[in-house]
Amino acid sequence: MSSSGNLFSRVYRKTSQKQVQVLGIMTSPRKGGNSDVLLDAALAAARDNGAITEKIIISDLNLIPCQACVDVRDDGRCKIEDDFQKSYDAILRADSVIAAGPIYFGSINAQFKMLIDRFQCYWRAKYVIKSIDELMVKRGGFICVQASSRNDFFENARAIIKNFFTTVGIEYCREVFCAGLEGKGIVREEPNCMEKAAAMGEKLSQPR
Repeated sequence: MSSSGNLFSRVYRKTSQKQVQVLGIMTSPRKGGNSDVLLDAALAAARDNGAITEKIIISDLNLIPCQACVDVRDDGRCKIEDDFQKSYDAILRADSVIAAGPIYFGSINAQFKMLIDRFQCYWRAKYVIKSIDELMVKRGGFICVQASSRNDFFENARAIIKNFFTTVGIEYCREVFCAGLEGKGIVREEPNCMEKAAAMGEKLSQPR
């Protein structure tokens, strides 16, 4: 397990002025893989456009699945104390969120789904208890890759991400879907995908 001191990548600042905060969530367990390469391209473009960027690598987190607790908090926070708490705070404080990951068995990968499921307490507080009253003020993008070329796989993943984004107040603004990527990092040879990822980072780093 990683220590709490190195769970997140370095936070980059281009200037000392107030900037848009862009959070990247790398969901794949394969560092340096295609979704990771595209996410880095998006975050680099965001930094070049003056944003503060932060990156979460889910596979580096000490994170357990949702335990379906009966006795839960009413403020939207999960009572389980692990690295989810820092992920939760990072997502809620960001101005824009970019999630990137692969298709596994026709949908998002398990690591990402585990993180999303832990937001059940937030969903309950917002829609059932109504202790959270927020507008959709953040912007979000989704980067997704797969080795096959099944559009329905992308549609499955999109539906889950849109539901997650809506729950945490993120407007689903942009997506980059790249199919037919079998080899690790081979997306670097696909300029169209790389350009779209960079355009996403630039767009989501602009102030509203």
